[in-house]
Amino acid sequence: MADISAPVPTCGFRNALSGLRCSETGDHLCLARATLAADFFAHVLVHTKGAYAGRPFILEDWQRDDIVYPLLGATVWSQEYGCYKRQYEIAWIEVARKNGKSELLAGIMLYLLLMDDEESAEIYGCARNREQASLVFDVAKRMVQLSTVLRKRLRIKATEKRIVYPRTDSFYRVLAADAGGALGSNPHGVGADEILAWPNSGMWDAMRTGMGSGARRQPLMVAATTAGSDTEAFAGSMHREMQRVADDPARSPHIFVYLRNVPMDADPWNEKNWHLANPALGTFLSLEGMRKQALEARNNPIAEVAFRQFRLNQWQSATFRWMPMHLFDASVGEPYTAADAGRAAFAGADCWFGLDLASRQDLCSMAFAFPDSAGGVDVLWRFWLPEAAYARLNAANDGRFTQWVKDGWLRVTEGDVLDFDAFYADVEADNTLFQILGGDADKFASDPVLQRIQQLIYCDDIFAYSNVFQHMSPGMHHISDLVKQQAFRWHGNPLARFCFDSTDVRVDPADPDRIRPDKPNRSRAAKRIDGVPAAVMAVNAWKTRGDEVKSVYATGDYDVFTV
Repeated sequence: MADISAPVPTCGFRNALSGLRCSETGDHLCLARATLAADFFAHVLVHTKGAYAGRPFILEDWQRDDIVYPLLGATVWSQEYGCYKRQYEIAWIEVARKNGKSELLAGIMLYLLLMDDEESAEIYGCARNREQASLVFDVAKRMVQLSTVLRKRLRIKATEKRIVYPRTDSFYRVLAADAGGALGSNPHGVGADEILAWPNSGMWDAMRTGMGSGARRQPLMVAATTAGSDTEAFAGSMHREMQRVADDPARSPHIFVYLRNVPMDADPWNEKNWHLANPALGTFLSLEGMRKQALEARNNPIAEVAFRQFRLNQWQSATFRWMPMHLFDASVGEPYTAADAGRAAFAGADCWFGLDLASRQDLCSMAFAFPDSAGGVDVLWRFWLPEAAYARLNAANDGRFTQWVKDGWLRVTEGDVLDFDAFYADVEADNTLFQILGGDADKFASDPVLQRIQQLIYCDDIFAYSNVFQHMSPGMHHISDLVKQQAFRWHGNPLARFCFDSTDVRVDPADPDRIRPDKPNRSRAAKRIDGVPAAVMAVNAWKTRGDEVKSVYATGDYDVFTV
């Protein structure tokens, strides 16, 4: 350790590319270090995509002045090591998508690998999985391939996802967000990509604790992410902490924060607000493209959530209302005053069913989708409810269930659980009335129940699966599209409407286009949504087998029941 009584010397750092030497003393922004980083981008790195491929990576003003200069130039005197070093050990860069995060992160990782003169430096590119982590690594790899300077100094081991710098025995490699694979590492640099999709803090903690070994004088972990959809997840908690640091840098002087979010109370359609989350807007980010996406989002709740999250960098709730009920009502078709009238109208017609039978002590539903030749569909439902649950739900909903029972939309069965004899009798009656071609069912309906249904409807074309993003999202998007076209005709079933009006959807944190119904807490909520997953599964069955298109079940994550 250095003599703490000795005066702090002059910095003296020299920019190896320009020759600029720093004459500052004490904590300062070292222009020699800052300009070395910017010069490294401009004279060593190159762009990798499209018309810019192979051209020098000259930083935009905001990239240089707001990120690279302060992050890599801020310098402090270390009494422990008796030398100057970087001020920051953690960096949090949060901007909207398509603002060059991957390219910037790849460039910083290569800078740490080459320019810090660190012996046996370990540089890690981390993300939710190996595929995501490879995105930034592949950009860095392409930079090496296209740069004459880098090609002479670095070796690419593509199959290992590793770039090696032989002179210092250093490497840059990929790691997935699995703390077990990171334990034992001694990182000098970490590029943490798209934290919004990380399942937990395991990888972050493993990397951060590895940096604290003392073997590295100036380790740096750089997180680059877009806003997420779960404020209670790891990324959400980190975002809140970074907001606190941004408001009060003295809270954590070793953390660099660059946050660009459109405020939640700002008008999302006002173009003047877009630049707040998109510093690249008007340069390498297309304003015209933003306008088109905004137009699409105005009339689509799912697209609006994605636009707010990924284009405005606004943190969204994990769930949100799914169906615009004014559009749903406009798609009603011919209303029937009672359930029997609808069943009679479709006697003899071909249909596909969907069965939501996950809770036998509460509302259960079976939907029948009747496709037409124009690509639209008519949908009918059966609903069952044990009498104990009926009393509770009817009271919680101002007696509305009473009228639904009278009109035949709902069948109440005796006891605390579903009366399967009554259920099977209804299924058999519908099979006599309709031409049932096949169907999909909730995986939790149990094998004996599904096998009995197969016997009743003389059909072995039943797929059972869990209500996860992979299986629910396609059918939900189909229904949304059909509703907008007024081609999802639900014929005035009030209980089905109740379910659609009650439905929130949950968004896959890693892909805003993947959604699934978010079931309410049955023990507390008065709402029920069971008619929605039943309809989704009926539409899935129709779209995947009725139209002879590629099945969403190709992954094998389903059960096929045969008698």
